Amino acid sequence: MTRFIFARLISAIPTVLVTVALAFFMMRLAPGGPFDSERPVSPAIEANLKAAYHLDDPLYLQFLRYLGGVIQGDFGPSFKYQDLTVGELIMQGLPTSLFLAFTAVFLATGLGITIGLIAAWRQNSATDYTVMTGSMLGIVIPNFVMAPLLTLVFGVYLGWLPVGGWVRGDLGIVKPLYVILPIIALILPKIAYIARLTRASTIEVLRSNFIRTARSKGLSERKVLTRHALKASLLPVVSYLGPSTAGTIISSLVVETIFGIPGIGRYFVQGALNRDYTLVLGVVVLYAVIIILFNLIVDIIYGLLDPKVRFE
Repeated sequence: MTRFIFARLISAIPTVLVTVALAFFMMRLAPGGPFDSERPVSPAIEANLKAAYHLDDPLYLQFLRYLGGVIQGDFGPSFKYQDLTVGELIMQGLPTSLFLAFTAVFLATGLGITIGLIAAWRQNSATDYTVMTGSMLGIVIPNFVMAPLLTLVFGVYLGWLPVGGWVRGDLGIVKPLYVILPIIALILPKIAYIARLTRASTIEVLRSNFIRTARSKGLSERKVLTRHALKASLLPVVSYLGPSTAGTIISSLVVETIFGIPGIGRYFVQGALNRDYTLVLGVVVLYAVIIILFNLIVDIIYGLLDPKVRFE
C-alpha cells in the first residue's frame, strides 16, 4: 500500500506541472492585462509596475520564475489585492469553501445512497419511478440555475431564508440560516447521481450468486441488503466520490458568487475578470492538487472495500 501511494504521488507531479503550464500560458493569451482599467495609467507608471512584477521579462523566464515559486509553495503576490499574497488570500477563503464542499458531499452521499437503496429494493414500483424521475431532474438542472431559483422562491417570494451573505454569530460560527440555500444548491445534482449509481449497482449485485446463496440460508431481505449487498454496491459510488468531491469544490465557485459567500470562488472569479494572473493560477493549482489527492483516497478506499483489488 505504501509503495502504491508513493508511486501515485510521483506520477501526479507531471500532471501538476502540465496543469501549471497550461494555465500560465492560457492566462497570458487572454486579452487585457492586470493593470488595465477604465482610467489607464501613464506608460511610465505601467512600465514601472511591469518591472516590479517582472512582467517585462520574456515569457519563458516568467514561467520558470513562477514554477520555481510554486515548487517552494509560493504563489506570488496578488496584482489587485495590495499587500496580500495569493497564499494569504487562499487561506482566507479556503476554510469556507471546504466547509461548503464537505458538508454538501457528506449530505449528498448519505441521502443519495439511502434513496438509491430504497429504489433498488422497490424496483419497478411507484417509489422507484418517483426516485428516478426526481434524480433525472436533479441531473439536468445545473446548480447555477438551481441557486437563483432557490433564492427566488425561498428568499424573495416566501421570505423564509436569507438570499445571500455569510453572517457569523457570537462564537464566529456562521449562522445556519445562511448555509441552507447554498448547501441545497450544491447537493441536489450530487444526490441525483449517487442515487442512480447506487440503484443500478444494487440491482446488479442483488442478482449475483452470493446473494442467492444468502437468501437460500433464510436471511431476510433487509439483512441481505445491508450485510451482503451494500458493501459491493458502494464500489461505483466510491469511484464517483473522488472526482465528485473535487467537482463540488469547483461548483462552489458559482454558488459562492451567487450567494456572496467569502470563499476562494469569489477570489477566483474576480481574479479572472481583473486578469490577476497569480491569483487565478494559484486557485487552479490548488484545485489540481485537490483532485489528485481525492482520486488517490478513492483508490485506497476502493481497495479496502474490494478484497480482489491488488495495487501491485
